[in-house]
Amino acid sequence: MATSEHDLPKCDAAVSLAFSVLGKRWNGMIIDALREETLSFSRLRRTVTGISDAVLSDRLVELANVGLVAREVQSGPPVSVAYSLTPGGSALVPVLDELGAWASEHIPVAHD
Repeated sequence: MATSEHDLPKCDAAVSLAFSVLGKRWNGMIIDALREETLSFSRLRRTVTGISDAVLSDRLVELANVGLVAREVQSGPPVSVAYSLTPGGSALVPVLDELGAWASEHIPVAHD
């Protein structure tokens, strides 16, 4: 059996892991909203239109748990929480830009 530098099972596992996080509705939009600045929960809610408070909270916890988003409690008054991208989250921004460009070119938009 020939050896290969490309380990398909590891690649498949990595792609599956990436899409298990990024494939969830809203996660890409949250990362995009945080691409240039730190935002409070309320600013994120206004920026990512259509997301409920509960879903936004769940997605932020998940993104923080995988190391893409940092959560910082800011002393008040009033006490507030701010969210920003970690270095890992920031590294996704060019990938998301490329994915968006690819989608614009290769996925037709349905017209009703």
